[in-house]
Amino acid sequence: MTQKAGFVALIGEPNAGKSTLLNAMVGTKVSIVTHKVQTTRARIRGVALEGDAQIVFVDTPGLFRPRRRLDRAMVAAAWTGAGDADVVLLLIEAQRGLTDGVEAIIEGLEERGGDRPVALVINKIDRVQAPALLALTKKMNDRFPFVETFMISAEKGHGVDDLRHWLADRMPEGPWLYPEDEISDLPMRMIAAEITREKLTLRLHQELPYQLTVETESWEERDDGSAVIHQMIYVARDGHKGIVLGKRGETVKAVGKASREELTEMLDRPVHLFLQVKVRPNWLDEKERYSAIGLDFSDGNS
Repeated sequence: MTQKAGFVALIGEPNAGKSTLLNAMVGTKVSIVTHKVQTTRARIRGVALEGDAQIVFVDTPGLFRPRRRLDRAMVAAAWTGAGDADVVLLLIEAQRGLTDGVEAIIEGLEERGGDRPVALVINKIDRVQAPALLALTKKMNDRFPFVETFMISAEKGHGVDDLRHWLADRMPEGPWLYPEDEISDLPMRMIAAEITREKLTLRLHQELPYQLTVETESWEERDDGSAVIHQMIYVARDGHKGIVLGKRGETVKAVGKASREELTEMLDRPVHLFLQVKVRPNWLDEKERYSAIGLDFSDGNS
């Protein structure tokens, strides 16, 4: 059997469902999924196997108009991920269609050129009627020469297998890039931090801005097979610390419990998780914080 392996970049607006699709493709959770936009900060690679092909997915941050250094670094990471890929998937929401944001992404694809194939993936098809889907498909393909169009529901799994099979056929011949049992090249310390950040986002909803980050400060493997994990939650203001802690520490306790349970299931062994909250007013301008979440600090200048 001739092995094949290649990279697939998922690009699109924030909250288009890229992380959900990545997790569905890989079959396990490697990217955080929340109802809030801009939750994916780093380029997360998930690895899927399909026959003799290994498909390495790059889940890029959602493309949007950047305002802050962190925003600019995220957008730069997204375009870098697309530029390095063998195949690019542009994911759009069926009910939103060709928005101004999608139009800006298409313009970016045209400017960057290259001969890599770009496929259109229309997500959340269960939320619109068939005639509207057909009209959207025609409108999008009139706007850009997509090599293929897929209609899926990443959340429900509809159309995901067909997309995976198609991608496997498009992968170039070559040895697999990762061991067969490896699902992501993101260090477990970072995945653990992302899981806690997801729980914070879900718990706090609109209460807290995006000016928080989570870092895994230490990870100790015990003789009994359990893991002891210490994480720091950085916030930008004193008021944010109170929101994260909650009344009598109830919020951070609930976040810690939810994160610990998911990590225990993921690692298939007991996890002891300890969370602390620290105020760092300028963490958005600290180079070390960007490295910790997989972004290039210098990209924030662009």
